Amino acid sequence: MRTGYEGTGPGAITPDGCAVELYSRLPVEGEPDIVAGAVPAGSRVLELGCGVGRVTHGLLERGFEVTAVDESPEMLERVRGARTVRSTIEGLDLGGEKFDVVMLASLLVNTGEEAVRRGMLATVRRHVADDGCALIQRVRDGAYENLPKERRFEDAGFTIRMVSSEPVGGGVRSAKVEYLFPDAVWTQTYRVLPMTPEEFEQALAEADLKVDRYLTDDRVWVRVVPV
Repeated sequence: MRTGYEGTGPGAITPDGCAVELYSRLPVEGEPDIVAGAVPAGSRVLELGCGVGRVTHGLLERGFEVTAVDESPEMLERVRGARTVRSTIEGLDLGGEKFDVVMLASLLVNTGEEAVRRGMLATVRRHVADDGCALIQRVRDGAYENLPKERRFEDAGFTIRMVSSEPVGGGVRSAKVEYLFPDAVWTQTYRVLPMTPEEFEQALAEADLKVDRYLTDDRVWVRVVPV
């Protein structure tokens, strides 16, 4: 495990505390539709941190050509129909290959590790075509305030509970989440840096990227282009 990251529960756990079996159960929440509404049909997509292919499979169904990247072999074993690459995001270099769309979802841009965040954004910039774009999912403003709080998924029969969020310095917080299913419980503890839109845009600028537009009213999904 990376420092500050931990996961508990049945099955394999990745270095950042994600449980493979848990992520295979989580539903898709409109992410493929957000992508389809923001980029040309049939685009070549580089999906960074694809996990078990929860979003990947929806993109393939919509006609996108997807290269799916993850550092966990157990996660990649669940991906079907896409080209897969095992790598950390910050360490990825596909030898000059460029993509119409680079995706950095799952709030990864808000990692509490500054060097990793810079490396991730450098990977985005390195792989996005000059006339392409990146789609980035950032932490919702206020997401780590007024805890604990929970969200119930009635149709799927489980609850996600944000348990705590404690400051550890430099604006970084140590967050703990519980995933409560009838037959199993998983937890994940991780480091997160909530950023205002201005701080987020400054991080992009340091990687020679800029906001094209915010795609959702809560400014969580962002279309980003090269400078």
